[in-house]
Amino acid sequence: MFIIKNKKIFVIISAVLIVLSVSAVIFSGLKLGIDFKGGSLTEVEYKTSRPEQTLVSESIKPLALGEMVIQPMGTMGYSIKTKQINETERASIITALGSDVTEKSFTSVGPSVGAELVRKSIISFILVALGIIFWISFSFRKVSKPVSSWKYGFIAIVTLVHDILIPVGAFAVLSSIYGTEIDTLFVVAILTVLGLSVSDTIVVFDRIRENIRVGHYKTFEETVGKSLEQVYTRSIATSSTVIIALLALVFFGPESTKVFAMMLTAGMFFGTYSSIFLASPLLVIVKDMQKK
Repeated sequence: MFIIKNKKIFVIISAVLIVLSVSAVIFSGLKLGIDFKGGSLTEVEYKTSRPEQTLVSESIKPLALGEMVIQPMGTMGYSIKTKQINETERASIITALGSDVTEKSFTSVGPSVGAELVRKSIISFILVALGIIFWISFSFRKVSKPVSSWKYGFIAIVTLVHDILIPVGAFAVLSSIYGTEIDTLFVVAILTVLGLSVSDTIVVFDRIRENIRVGHYKTFEETVGKSLEQVYTRSIATSSTVIIALLALVFFGPESTKVFAMMLTAGMFFGTYSSIFLASPLLVIVKDMQKK
């Protein structure tokens, strides 16, 4: 019952985190990768020793390719992001870097393709959110008292927004400090977080529904509190095992999946937090508001 008794404190904590995350996105911004804004990505690897990043930049600067983003990749390589370039400019980059370099991969995406990806990503988020709220409303259709079924769906969407905004805010800070860019894996991570987060919330809601049906407890607050006590250990244990695996991917996995793993790790953590410390307290707050 500790969580329900202190429900306003946990809701305020979540609200503060959301405000900070939104502020980070507004003031720091999110840097779009070539998947979304178009451009070219050249990945190279040095055979003997990798020079300093500034030396690589100085070697390519005379080619006048405009703004570039050069980032370390692995222990011996660099990724070089530029505007969209042709085959001649691509070959000139490799030549400028010297004979000790081998080209690992080259990707080029046009701006029209990037715009299409942005549009499809937004549509995906909207469809997933609508699907979740309709599915929860249908699943809880027999629960009408003291909180109607559609409010369960609405609260689930609120928690999903919470679970997405906080990791995105953290990513915005990383983006401003380290120049990390959003790619298609970032979108995949967000959609994955949506699914993982809502499944955790449904476990809690389902236990509340069953306890309401059985009617063992006198008040709705007690029902929610006891339901949390019955499921939170399993929820935390399950999420922790996933987070441990994701952290291994963050620290020991390939460079290309680090952002994906970090987003999933943050999403799993805050998804578990919200299902226990936000969704259930919000149910009680909504029920209390109905009395007024």
